[in-house]
Amino acid sequence: MHVVNKNQIEPEDASNAPLFYGGKVTRQPLVGNPDTEQYSFAWVKFYNGAKNHFHTHTSDQILFATHGVGIVANRQEEIQMQEGDTAFIPAGEIHWHGAADGSDFFHISLTRPDSQTEMIKDN
Repeated sequence: MHVVNKNQIEPEDASNAPLFYGGKVTRQPLVGNPDTEQYSFAWVKFYNGAKNHFHTHTSDQILFATHGVGIVANRQEEIQMQEGDTAFIPAGEIHWHGAADGSDFFHISLTRPDSQTEMIKDN
């Protein structure tokens, strides 16, 4: 057993990754390989309107909102999220998520470490 102190893990700037647009995005991997082969647990911060493009994952994804106002969406609907809300996204579902315009949005993301992300280029 061990405890991960988020202040001891430097956030990775993901803003320029092809998946993201609209502003600053950081990612802090909190639990994953080599500690476990079961989970990838990361704190993701979307700043003021930053979002990601439509994409899929090969595993289920759970998002737990920790700060601000955000949006999680699929092709049929957009749902607003705020601190304490949880989104469940089944493997293979085309979706996007990010900060609402004018707000930051931070969430914990839980997937499997072997999950692959595919950006959907038709949006």
